[in-house]
Order: sequence, then structure tokens, then C-alpha cells
Amino acid sequence: MDLFVATKVFRAHRIFAYAAALVGPLAAYLLREALSGPLTGLPFLTFFPPILIAAFLGGWAPGLLAAALSGTLAHLFFMDAHMSAADEPPSHVLGLVFFGLVAVTMIALVSELRRFNDDLEARVGARTRELAAANVALLEEIRTREASEALVRQTQKIEAIGQLTGGIAHDFNNMLAVVIGNLDIAARRLGQGGDALRFVRNARDGAEKSAALTRRLLAFSRRQPLSPTIIDLNELIAGMGELLRLSVGPKVELVVRPGAQVWPVLADPAELENAVVNLAVNARDAMPDGGRLTIETFNGEAPEPAPAGEDASASYAVIAVADTGEGMTEDVAARAFEPFFTTKEIGKGSGLGLSQVYGFVKQSGGNVRIASRPGEGTRVEMRLPRGATAAKAPGGRDCVPSGPGGGGETILVVEDDDGVRGATIALLRDLGYGVREAASGPEALAVLDEADDVSLLFTDVVMPGMSGRELAELAARRRPGLKVLYTTGFTRGVLAEGDNEPKVDLIMKPFALDQLARKVRGALDR
Repeated sequence: MDLFVATKVFRAHRIFAYAAALVGPLAAYLLREALSGPLTGLPFLTFFPPILIAAFLGGWAPGLLAAALSGTLAHLFFMDAHMSAADEPPSHVLGLVFFGLVAVTMIALVSELRRFNDDLEARVGARTRELAAANVALLEEIRTREASEALVRQTQKIEAIGQLTGGIAHDFNNMLAVVIGNLDIAARRLGQGGDALRFVRNARDGAEKSAALTRRLLAFSRRQPLSPTIIDLNELIAGMGELLRLSVGPKVELVVRPGAQVWPVLADPAELENAVVNLAVNARDAMPDGGRLTIETFNGEAPEPAPAGEDASASYAVIAVADTGEGMTEDVAARAFEPFFTTKEIGKGSGLGLSQVYGFVKQSGGNVRIASRPGEGTRVEMRLPRGATAAKAPGGRDCVPSGPGGGGETILVVEDDDGVRGATIALLRDLGYGVREAASGPEALAVLDEADDVSLLFTDVVMPGMSGRELAELAARRRPGLKVLYTTGFTRGVLAEGDNEPKVDLIMKPFALDQLARKVRGALDR
């Protein structure tokens, strides 16, 4: 064991050093008496260890005290005590001087060693504290980084699922466009009565439900069209009071806490109401025996550092929905926004409610936070930034196909899917329009070069080779003033920024006959 460590307690209390300075020389004197035969002629030899011990334990003062006491004892008892100082032999005087010099030198060396050790211990202690603090900071940074990496991985996972669901929904919308279009034509051909019409309407209702499912998938993948307007969150929540009470039922106490001077947001009011209702219904399901549902609005800033997906400089208006229900474990909460993920029994939920909320808020430029613990309830915050942008939404659909007919104008239909193109052409002709068709952008340009009777370019946005936007730009150079109506299964990334202005006409797939009639007539009359 290290000598300094072993004697730390004794060195910390100087009383031990002075005790050693007094007791040590006396013990050395007794040892010298016991060994008077072997140590004859060496009167000072046994006194050096006590001096070293005293100096080691206490430094200069105890060391000098031990040296003085040792020199006195040696002079009195081991030299001729009957000789006067003047009569003392020179060897005795030189012995005392030499003893004093050696003692002082030893004390100086030991004291310097003590000072060096104390300084080293202080530096080691300070460095140890610095390393401990750095280690704590490093562990915290590791935990923060692991949490951030887990959040990024989860975000990337959800983004990948969104890409997949968006692509599937787009293709499914094309198929539904064919189904709904042909059913609308069949319904018009059959008239207003008979079992055949009833079966057609039932088939169309099923297709509409499928289209609603794809809209929810598109909402999650942030590819749904939006109609953003300036919204006062407090007014929106107040206007939903009756709907929310009906949604949560009598067992759940509904508490609304509107914030003061909450910032307005730019978002789609219908989709925002749908998101609030989705959260309220999820909260109700988490409280089967009843509980309290609290909806709050307030202003918030992004924290420092901002979580993944949030702008650190952005200001947010927040709608928070909290319940006192069963809550979720950490791993369940991490997957809550995944489409089709649900903890409900089979048939009790589709698993698309929270994913639709997530997609809508993300597409609106905001973020969603969820906090939950088992037995303590769940809190979901929709954070919508001021000045968010969004896409334009299509109008609603009626169950019975109807709408304004054509006036004999010619429409150029550009669609790479043969089934969708065929159904669209049949619908337009049934409405009284003349139709020309093309399966690609270059083919459409060739038609425009040959025909001068085209009044409207009705084009899909996403096509191989040349997009609908590029086609419209080239067509406008050939035919200035040519009206354009876009159609697509999703909007994200398919129109250039700024295309969601009112001058851009867009109809979402799948579209019904009456919706197509209104959109085409509106584009032609613009």
C-alpha cells in the first residue's frame, strides 16, 4: 500500500506529528541505551528515524522539535557531561554541527516531498472531479444521442412506410377511378329504378369506402390534397363541441381549455377537425369505464435542441388532447403513428386514426408529440406552425351522379393508364364533350399540333417520361390560353411549389361523374 495513503489520517492531524516528535527521541534514547555496546562511538545514529517520522507526519515544526530533543539527549547522555563547552573536544562540537546539518537537510527533503505529494493529490483530485463531470456529461450525451437516433430511426421507418402506403394508395386510386367511373355510367344508363340500379349503387358505395381508405393512407404519407385557410383554433374547437360530446359519449367528461391569444394557423379546417375527432375517439376507447378528456390550445416554441422534424426557430400553435385512460408503454407509444398498428381487438379499429393525424400535421408543416405512461393516460400535441402551406382539396361527392353537362367543347385526355383513360373518356362523352386522347406527354403534344379544336387539356400529373406539369408548360407555348385540368392520385412532390394557388385546377382520383362534371365545367369557364 502507498505510504502516503497509509498515513493519510495521521498526517491530517498535526497532533500525531508532535507526539512523534516527543515520543520518538525518547524511544531512540532507550534503544541507544540498550544497544550501547554495538553502537559505541555513534551517539546520533538512533535519533535520525524519529526526526524523519516527525517531519514526514507534520513537516518543519515537528521535525525541528524532534531534532532539537534528539540533539539534547545525545549531548547530555552520550557525550562527557562533565566537560564544559570550552573544554569539549573539537570532535564533539563537529559531531553536533554535523548532526544538525543532516537533520535540517532530512527535514527539508521530507517537507518538500510532503508538499509535492499534497500538490499532486490536489491536482489528481481536481482532475478526477473533472473526469467524473466529463463522464457524467458524456453519459448524458450518449443517452440523448441514443434517444435522438431512436427518434430518427422511427421517423425514417414511418417515412418509408409512408412512401409504400402512398404508392399503394396511388395505384389503388387508379383502379377505383375505373370502377367508380364505369359504375356511374352504368347508373345513368339504367335510369332511376330497378334492382340492377340498386346493385350498382351498392357496388359504388363499396368503391367509395375503398376510396376513403386510400385517402387515409394518403393522409399518413402526406400526399393528400389540402384546402388551407386561416383558422382560429379556439373557434374551431368551440364549433366542434357538440360533435365531440357525441363522439366521446356520456361516460367521458369533456373539458375544453382555450388558450389566450392563440396564434392563427394555416391548415385545412376539415382535416384538422377530423384529426381532433380521431384523437378524441382514441382517447374514449382508452377509457372504457369513463374518465376525463381535456382539449387545450396554446402557443409554443420549439425546444432547444429541437426534436427531429421540428424547426428550432419556428413558433407553433398547439392543440393538445389528453385523457386519463389506460396509457401506453414506451414501445407501444413509439409505434402509435404507424399505419394499421393498433392495440384494439380485431374489428374494433383500423389502426389508421393516429397515422392520419400524423400525416396531416406533417403535411401542414407541423409536428406531433405523444406522451404516455401505463395507468397515467396519454397526451397528444398537434403543433401547427404559423404560415404553413398546404395543397388544394377537392369538393365533396354526391351519391347520385349528376352535374353540369358539356357544351360540345373538345377535351384532350392524357393518361398513361389505359383503364383510367377509357373510363374518363366514357364519362366525358356521356356529359356531352368531344374527346381526344393520348397516353403520354409527347403523344399529347402531337395531337395539339394536329388538332385546333381542343379547349381543355385534362392530364394526369404523374406519367413516365414527361409529367403533367411539364406537358402543360409546353402546351401553353403551342396554344396560349389553353385551359388545363390536372388529375392525380396524390399531390406531394408532383406539382412545383406554388401550384396550389387558386388558378390551378386539380381533381383527385378516384372521381365521380358529378365531381368531374363540375371540375371540367369550372375549368372551361374560368
